[in-house]
Amino acid sequence: MKQAMYQCGKQSIKLPSPVYILASASVVGTKEGEGPLGTMFDMVGTDDLFGCATWEEAESTLQKEAVTLALGKAKMKPEELRYIFAGDLLGQAMATSFGLGSFQVPLFGLFGACSTCGESLSLGAMAVAGGFAKQVISVTSSHFASAEKEFRFPLEYGGQRPPSSTWTVTGSGAFVLSDEKKEGVKAGITGISTGCIVDYGIKDSLNMGCTMAPAAAELICQHFKDFGRNPQDYDQIITGDLGSVGQRALLDLLKEKGYDMEGRHMDCGIEIYDGKAQNTGAGGSGCGCSATVLSAYLLEKIHANEWKRILFIPTGALMSKTSYNEGNTVPGIAHGLVIEAL
Repeated sequence: MKQAMYQCGKQSIKLPSPVYILASASVVGTKEGEGPLGTMFDMVGTDDLFGCATWEEAESTLQKEAVTLALGKAKMKPEELRYIFAGDLLGQAMATSFGLGSFQVPLFGLFGACSTCGESLSLGAMAVAGGFAKQVISVTSSHFASAEKEFRFPLEYGGQRPPSSTWTVTGSGAFVLSDEKKEGVKAGITGISTGCIVDYGIKDSLNMGCTMAPAAAELICQHFKDFGRNPQDYDQIITGDLGSVGQRALLDLLKEKGYDMEGRHMDCGIEIYDGKAQNTGAGGSGCGCSATVLSAYLLEKIHANEWKRILFIPTGALMSKTSYNEGNTVPGIAHGLVIEAL
């Protein structure tokens, strides 16, 4: 019975009641603090090492601080959580493992590249809606320097970036999800659309916007079919980190499929930086990009009743140093959530 109630079309779930976003928190680095959304973040580091000895340790600190802040806002203790759903970009989920161990809460470690925020929120919402947990927290992070070390050349190499490249966000976002609405809670997750791997054969790892845009386009179209909706049913349709180049590719792909979303689409990677003034290329990317923008900016639009319903779609480029060096393509994936004002 529950299976029939929840499943919606080919790739989606329509939740029988909202999963409430009790609280969220965002922690970012110095460059993000200097950007257009700088005053909206809960915490901005005074330096990107956050007082740590290594970039990886700094990213772990980002996650720990984001979870601590989100729990504080929700007036909760770690032991009140049933699960943590968390991930990052580093090998073996290093930032998550070292950042969240002290909370001693059962952990699902996740990897969806830059789409991990969507994956963690989707799985967290499923666990709550299915009755497997009363309260969970979803958290993701990325760090510019740790990601450059993991995926590209050492910074000291001084390699030039093409205009299509994006800048990995130093940041972490955490979200407390619950089956119970509390006073002051104004947003909830009402639907989920899970993406498939989409590979258009692109091999340019410095043009991740275009590697992820096809996955976003496929997910958006399937979401509309599954829910019987169209772009006009949403105040905004928001991707995670396509940047300006990927956004153009997405809008062109959707137009070919019969959906004109000019003026109704925005991208977290474009919003978080002033591309020209901050020299960030096509925009921002990384697990922390969509997570921090959702917490600091998008949810506030819902809380202020400016938006009633959004489709939030973090996107990911599924690559590693090994796959790139072996000449493989860069497949993409996207995970969508319907977030509504309550």
